[in-house]
Amino acid sequence: MGIRDRLSRLLAEAPLDAEAIEHDGTWWTWGQVQETARSVVDALDTAGLGAGSRVGVVLENRPEHVAVVAAVIASGRCLVMLSPLQPAARLAADVTRCAPPVVVSGAEPLARDGVLAAVTAHGAVLELAPDGAVRLTGGAATAVTTANPGVAVEMLTSGTTGAPKRVHLRDGQLDQALLSGGQTPKSGRLLSGSASLVAAPLVHIGGLWRALACLATGRRMLLLPRFAVEPWVDAVERHRLRAANLVPAAIRAVLDAGVPDERLASLQVVTSGTAPCPAELADAFFRRYGIPVLMTYGATEFAGAVAGWTLPLHGRWWQRKAGSAGRAFPGVELRVTGDDGVELPAGRTGRLEVRTDQSTEGGRAWVRTSDLARIDADRFVWIEGRADDAVIRGGFKVQPETVKRVLETHSAVREAAVVGLPDQRLGEVPVAAVEAVPDRTPPTVAELVELCRGQLLPYEVPAHIVVLDALPRTPSSKVSRVELLDIVRARLAHPTTA
Repeated sequence: MGIRDRLSRLLAEAPLDAEAIEHDGTWWTWGQVQETARSVVDALDTAGLGAGSRVGVVLENRPEHVAVVAAVIASGRCLVMLSPLQPAARLAADVTRCAPPVVVSGAEPLARDGVLAAVTAHGAVLELAPDGAVRLTGGAATAVTTANPGVAVEMLTSGTTGAPKRVHLRDGQLDQALLSGGQTPKSGRLLSGSASLVAAPLVHIGGLWRALACLATGRRMLLLPRFAVEPWVDAVERHRLRAANLVPAAIRAVLDAGVPDERLASLQVVTSGTAPCPAELADAFFRRYGIPVLMTYGATEFAGAVAGWTLPLHGRWWQRKAGSAGRAFPGVELRVTGDDGVELPAGRTGRLEVRTDQSTEGGRAWVRTSDLARIDADRFVWIEGRADDAVIRGGFKVQPETVKRVLETHSAVREAAVVGLPDQRLGEVPVAAVEAVPDRTPPTVAELVELCRGQLLPYEVPAHIVVLDALPRTPSSKVSRVELLDIVRARLAHPTTA
């Protein structure tokens, strides 16, 4: 049963009084989810938007928004993601650019300067109240079907390296991603008594995949507005969760908070994705709590993870393979190729390519990623940076990951990030920012430069280094390269503020 059919069945058959979504200390029942979903579908039908039509949703981490996602996908329409995390001008520009005939949104994003005008300039507004009530207002909707039949979601990437892109995810991709991740209902049951925690933004693939996994398996959803240590720990403790997800930055936050062991005693495993998790960080969490951290590797274009660790793999291989992203998931093939596209032998570094039904290209085409990787003789994949992150300094190629690793050997550096800054003479130069370890004397720029000079080639040494209390991050907790460049430029323009 595919995700569209699964959602249709839940919206038709789930018991009205069954707990569906916990949010801010209260439960939404399946009856409330179903009522909101019916109201949304009725409004879209009234607007003349049938199956295949594109529906924009300014998607927030709220129960009524989950109901909208279920309604749009179950009814055969296409969910067009619009991020409420964007500033008003960028949100308005995104609405104008993707031009869905109806935009569903809560009141707050619509009240931002220029957003409502951008929506009504070409379509109608479906305003969504916190209690799930909907109201169709604004201009006249125009029935526009998706250009690619079978597309379930027009998904935003995280925007780590620039403006977010829109990726078209087909029904089959979502189905295969959930299947590869083991997210299928047990014994044909409609609902499960277990619960899962969703703290990542729903508007990004990590949050959407986890929400769909809850729905696909019938688990109750513990929905946080955003990640914060205490609400996350509280949910784990109250519901005695056996598994949960933490991005690397959140793993650090839990460790730094000194959460008592007994509060996480129910956890048997933590999964980690969206960014590479350093082996030493996973080891620190394991030593502190006895909970294995299972890394995963994926991308929006693959509707989720395509490789990762499992508990059996961790028990057998971790001591020898710590730092690896794991092995390919079922139904996924991985290979590494050189610049000429020819597959490289085991252990050689090149561009990672993926073949899977989770791909936008289908299961018969190899998709060339932007990641540099090697696959060893035991089929473990090691991510070694991004090909498109390379900084070309006067004709010399600098891999940011190489510089990052050196900076992070300083005892007062918790995390480092390296990006390319345009340069009139050299084309671009590497610049770096480091996040200082809390409650310790921050490193000086001179110390960091000396460290780099001792371990890097001359052209790899950053042209500028800034020391920060915290690195800027995207909503999915990756380092924001765009904001990092802005910070470096500001420090260069006003050096006395450094």
